[in-house]
Amino acid sequence: MAPAVQLTNRYTAVPDIVAAKGAGQNIAEFKKEFALDEENQVRLVKISHMRYQHPDLAEITQFLQDFGMVVAKQTEDKVWYRGYSTDQYVHYAQEGPRKFLGGTFEVQSFADLEMAANLPGATTIEELTDTPGGGHIVTVTDPARFPVNFIHGQTPVQGGDVPPKLIVNYEQEKPRKRAFQRFEPGPAAVHKLGHFGLCVTDFSSQLDFYITNFNIIPRDFLYVEEDGQKRKVAVFAYIDRGEDYVDHHTFFLGTAGSNHVHHCFFEVHDFDTQELASKGYKSVWGVGRHILGSQIFDYWWDTTGNMIEHYADGDLVNDQTPINFEPAGDESLAVWGTRVAQSILGLNVSPSFLVRAQTGR
Repeated sequence: MAPAVQLTNRYTAVPDIVAAKGAGQNIAEFKKEFALDEENQVRLVKISHMRYQHPDLAEITQFLQDFGMVVAKQTEDKVWYRGYSTDQYVHYAQEGPRKFLGGTFEVQSFADLEMAANLPGATTIEELTDTPGGGHIVTVTDPARFPVNFIHGQTPVQGGDVPPKLIVNYEQEKPRKRAFQRFEPGPAAVHKLGHFGLCVTDFSSQLDFYITNFNIIPRDFLYVEEDGQKRKVAVFAYIDRGEDYVDHHTFFLGTAGSNHVHHCFFEVHDFDTQELASKGYKSVWGVGRHILGSQIFDYWWDTTGNMIEHYADGDLVNDQTPINFEPAGDESLAVWGTRVAQSILGLNVSPSFLVRAQTGR
């Protein structure tokens, strides 16, 4: 009798069509189904930066520097923080009671900014005269009463030095000879903003607002089965730039018992640089590797009580990548990692979905 074959843990890069398991939806079909009128959409280019209000600027500045950002500009009651990308800044903080001031997207043209200013609940266009890179900004209030910002005309900054790639020795390929892996302790240098996540009571209305008014397209839907029906309870969405490759998602929505911000998410070079515990900050979850997006991640509480995440090694997609549908189960959580802290649970759907969705992934 032959011995049983033991299956081992293996990684492979699976094509997006294969990952959809034959249940994916074509992007063109989705746009037709929801009658999306691209001519009347505000065209987004990329996600730009986050905006928050903090009661203690000195404290949050120390945290964000330890997290991996550097101060681009500072005044008495405002601070702009940047990474090593060409973005002038990836995080903006102003002094005051804790408050979410919204994620910010760069739009394609000034005409797109004007279109955003014509949306219900929008501010007038404001010129940014005191910010690094200048430009103009508009803030829109979405159906869940969250602010979302749109910026245009900001002058890019010269990017910083990109950290060197690690040379890894595998069992049969060992290119690193007479060279030893050594690391200098320090913050995990932030490259750019990746995405942010919101938890909402009216998932359908919130999703409809974003996919109708902007070139935001679902990448992955998570669903629960209730009375034989599949109810969508979360979505990972990306900025549709046609055939151009973009990050797997830049925006997350999850069903919850209240409207609240979940987290924001910043790219770093690789997993070996992701470390904050030595500074005494409180870990939320990680290190681990996500399924949807594939990123290696770690989540932390900042000093004001907002959740913030590092990530490395994320997937890229375009308009040929089918929209994926996944049950809200373990497969939508992580392939490996530490146990999710109960303190971050709060989404109000079926118990089987709580852990998966509230991670924001």
